[in-house]
Amino acid sequence: MQDGRAVSRTRSVEEDTPVTGRAECGWSPPARHDESRVNELSWSWIALELSVPPIVALLSALPFWRTGQMVLGNLAGTAVIFGSAIALILREHVALDRLVREAFDNGVPSWPNPSAFTRYAIYASIALIEVFGVFMLSLWIEERGRRRDYAPEWRR
Repeated sequence: MQDGRAVSRTRSVEEDTPVTGRAECGWSPPARHDESRVNELSWSWIALELSVPPIVALLSALPFWRTGQMVLGNLAGTAVIFGSAIALILREHVALDRLVREAFDNGVPSWPNPSAFTRYAIYASIALIEVFGVFMLSLWIEERGRRRDYAPEWRR
C-alpha cells in the first residue's frame, strides 16, 4: 500500500490496447467489397449465348430438316437453344447469389445493378430471338424443298 491506496499488479485495458482503437473483441472494419462485379453484366457469357447455341441448334436440326421432318428439327433446335438459356440463367443466379452473400458477409450490403430479373430477361430474350431465327430458317428450307419438287414451268 502506498499512501493508503492499494497497488494493483494488473495492467489496465488502455495499456494493452494498441493505438488503432480496436479492443480485443475481434472486431475489424469491413473488408473492401468490389462493387464492379455486381454492377456489370457478364458480357462473356452473353457472347457465348449469342454464338454457340445457334450453331449447335442448327447442327442438331439439320439432319431432321434434310429428311423433311421440319417439326422435329425445330423441336431439336429449340431444345438446344432454350436449354442453354436456362443453364446460363441458372449460372447467373448462382454467381449473383454468391456475390450478394459475399457482400453481406463483408458487412457491405449491395444489390446487383441491373437487377437479377433484367439479367435473366437478357438471356431469355436472346434465346427467343434465336428460336425465331431457327423457325424462319426452317420455313425457308421447307419452301425451297417444295419449289424443287415442282416442274420449272409450274413454279411462280
